[in-house]
Amino acid sequence: MSILVAERLAKSYDPQDIFWDVSCSVAHGDRIALVGRNGTGKTTLLRILLGLETPTSGHVHRAKGLRVGYLPQGASLEGEHTLWQEIMTVFEALQAMEDRLHALELDMANRDRAEAALETYAPLRDRFEQMGGYTYQDQAKHVLMGLGFPPEEHDIPLAHLSGGQKTRAFLARLLLESPDLLLLDEPTNHLDLQASEWLEGYLNTWEGTVVMVAHDRYFLDRTVRKVWELAFGRLEVYSGNYSH
Repeated sequence: MSILVAERLAKSYDPQDIFWDVSCSVAHGDRIALVGRNGTGKTTLLRILLGLETPTSGHVHRAKGLRVGYLPQGASLEGEHTLWQEIMTVFEALQAMEDRLHALELDMANRDRAEAALETYAPLRDRFEQMGGYTYQDQAKHVLMGLGFPPEEHDIPLAHLSGGQKTRAFLARLLLESPDLLLLDEPTNHLDLQASEWLEGYLNTWEGTVVMVAHDRYFLDRTVRKVWELAFGRLEVYSGNYSH
């Protein structure tokens, strides 16, 4: 089932036509590489699929409620938080549930409020567990470590991170948000070999959908199962990885 469909997209920046008559679809679980020479409009197409740019003509249809995450080139996580504080904002709903559970536990210790508190506590605890409430901090540490942030760096203020570190932090938060569809523009930029291999493994076991632009052919060969090639203003679709 398609979660996103683009029909006869065209984009022009007067007087130049970037691409035209581009049609494509994305199904749940797809792993797609968007490839082409520099200047062919790959980033522009990603932004149109996301809704950040308007096509000159054509339409994009997204599944109702589709959650899309986007890593642009040069993405940077900014703010006054530490790295860990910022990553934890992804889990604010879980943290609110956690606080509520602790409050109910105190109520259950009070004889006058125990029965009512217990009735609320049990279903809330079950929901909290189903949503990953007992594992989200370990999950966050796993992603941060994979992208090159050991525990001793988690309390560093975002303002003190380098440009490359801010991009990796942005990617970490994006992965932890776990959108239905990830649009990644050069995700291996600012990653060393170890982090690239970790990201490869993460994407290969992730249940969502990915469309990515990358110049790292080895990375694409090991992560995608379909290729969109943008060349001479048109889009060709191939099954298989980048080399095959």
